[in-house]
Amino acid sequence: MIDLKSLVWLTAVVLVIYYSWRAFQAKDLAFAAARRHCDEMEVQMLDQSVYLRRLWIKRDSRGRPGLWRAFYFEFTVTGGDRYFGRVLMLGRHIQGVELEPHRLH
Repeated sequence: MIDLKSLVWLTAVVLVIYYSWRAFQAKDLAFAAARRHCDEMEVQMLDQSVYLRRLWIKRDSRGRPGLWRAFYFEFTVTGGDRYFGRVLMLGRHIQGVELEPHRLH
């Protein structure tokens, strides 16, 4: 028989697993968006990774709350200087990809 304390712990574990699974999916989407944008802008993405720097709760266009995430990555134009870029997401939707000002070829 499951008591209330066990049920609360089980629910907490399931929620942590669900959040982790969704966070990995969001990171994969952000990485793909960053890579695609770097290819379009003809810059080289460095370290082949993105990392979560900001997490917030915001409302989407329908007024529903969702997790707003800002994933950061580094890129280079010439191989000498490193610059930062970021991928903004709301839920599972890419809001935009931004590159900080950088030198052209």
